[in-house]
Amino acid sequence: MRNKLKIVLLLTAWLLPTVLMQTHAEDVSFTANAPRQVVMGKPFQLTFSVNQRAKDLRAPEMSDFDIVAGPYSSQSSSTSFINGQRTSSFSLTYTYTLMARKVGSFTIDPASIVVGGDTYRSNALKITVLPADEEPAPSSNDQQATTGGANATQQSASSSNRSGDIFIKTQVSKTKVHEQECILLSYKLYFAGVDVAQFTNNTKLPEFKGFMKQELDQQEIQTELEHYNGRNYQTAVLYRTLLFPQKAGDIEVEPASFEAVVRVQNRTQVRSIFDDFFATYSNVTKPLTAPGVTIHVQPLPAGKPAGFSGGVGSYSIHSSISSNSITTNDPITIKLSISGKGNMKMLKTPSVDWPDGFEVYDPKVSNNFKNTTSGVSGSKDIEYLAIARAAGDYTIPPVTFSYYDTNEERYKTYTTEEYQVHVARGANDADQTVVTSGTYTNKEDIQKLGTDIRYIETQPLRPNEHKGKGLNGQWWLWYLLPTILSVLLFVLFRKQIRDNADARKVRYRKANKVAQKRLKKAKKLLNDHQDAAFYEEIERAAWSYLSDRLSIPQANLTKENISGILREKGIAEDLISEVSNVLSTAEFARYAPSAAGSKSELYDATAKLIDNLENTKL
Repeated sequence: MRNKLKIVLLLTAWLLPTVLMQTHAEDVSFTANAPRQVVMGKPFQLTFSVNQRAKDLRAPEMSDFDIVAGPYSSQSSSTSFINGQRTSSFSLTYTYTLMARKVGSFTIDPASIVVGGDTYRSNALKITVLPADEEPAPSSNDQQATTGGANATQQSASSSNRSGDIFIKTQVSKTKVHEQECILLSYKLYFAGVDVAQFTNNTKLPEFKGFMKQELDQQEIQTELEHYNGRNYQTAVLYRTLLFPQKAGDIEVEPASFEAVVRVQNRTQVRSIFDDFFATYSNVTKPLTAPGVTIHVQPLPAGKPAGFSGGVGSYSIHSSISSNSITTNDPITIKLSISGKGNMKMLKTPSVDWPDGFEVYDPKVSNNFKNTTSGVSGSKDIEYLAIARAAGDYTIPPVTFSYYDTNEERYKTYTTEEYQVHVARGANDADQTVVTSGTYTNKEDIQKLGTDIRYIETQPLRPNEHKGKGLNGQWWLWYLLPTILSVLLFVLFRKQIRDNADARKVRYRKANKVAQKRLKKAKKLLNDHQDAAFYEEIERAAWSYLSDRLSIPQANLTKENISGILREKGIAEDLISEVSNVLSTAEFARYAPSAAGSKSELYDATAKLIDNLENTKL
């Protein structure tokens, strides 16, 4: 027994250091750190840090830099007890002081170090070396300094040092673009010799008239060095946004206003070295103006393809079908995905040309967009739902999607594959009537109602039991009433089923009811100052109402063909113009709210349009 215990202890003593070393090795962190930008002629520090006790640091070759000092090593450790648990940390740091030999971008390769017998490598570093500040031109004060005594010498010293400088630049990725082509606009702060304490909330941005605006997430402001006009400045991006020009011509972006709080040293006559050491400072609010800029917008070239979707950028398209073989009264779905980068929020939904024999419903659209500095990217996913109403073999033609490619500066057209669908007759197809009801952009619920009516079987009464006056004496009425009631119920249900089976009539009758619900919701959003949701609901109310009144799927509707359909129905030109104006204003306001007019006026115009159309026979 004792021999077995000795063997266990020996194995434990032998394996424990290995286990501890392995656990130790998993937690090793060895990193290199240095500024991303440095100035030629100014020293900077490069550090290598490891969180375990280590040895044998091997620094990389740094031929592009001079080692001014180092390496100096320092270490620190700490131990704490939290909720009865002991935690400890350790840090070992090696510091080099370097100075660049020339201007440019350089890479410092990884260093290596040994921890517990294993060798670890740090990360590599990329450093940009900026030119030194150019010396300012000599002024008249410098010339007077040679003969002006002590005061002149003091003036010369102050004039040789550049004064503080702070300003904001308006930067755009492009100044010459096509309609709907993305532009990145940024307001960038430059400051040197100035202590910027903070920014105020008194910022006035332009309205960006003529553009659709998509704001980018404003991350925490970080500064970096930039050489500009012979001087090195600390810079920070204060605001940036994506702009999509909505018309051709020269569009002016107006100046923007900012305010910065700057710490300024109080100027007093220096009597001793201690007065200068204990100097006091004051905060001064400094207004800053970012200049305006002109964007030259070219119209899209002539020769737009028939299936042009309004897309400008770079896109691809993919489609799929749920099944190629179904039975009557079964649903079938085609999924279409448009992905890429550009003015994705302005893309029109392509239409699927379903063959006769299918009952078609409004498509369901899902937008998965992300705003980045290079533009709006992501995908537009569309589901087209239809119900097979007749058996047979069908061909669903391909979907055509055209857009203007800004990289190749030409129109491109993609065509999806053609689908062959076999529809077999369902088992209960002859015994059922299909009733549909729908709402805007959602798949309609489908109900199947049996056409059989079961009659109540009554037992005939004997004639001698119906003697007397009134109904009791007319015993034959007890046979006739159930028959009449059954016939009436059959006629009523048959008419209701026939009316509900006509999807066009159902949508026509529900058009105003659905539109009024959306207007009521839009009014609440207007009062709650939810602008984006308000514009979206107003646009949905107008489009869904026209889709239901005209009995045309919304995917097949455009502002152009709506005008043509209304003219064919003999509608007055002023009402057609009112329809076009409301749709254009709602669409533009949704994607460019800052450039839109009064929200209440848009609401009133939409409500008035729906009332006028209700009083018009379509």
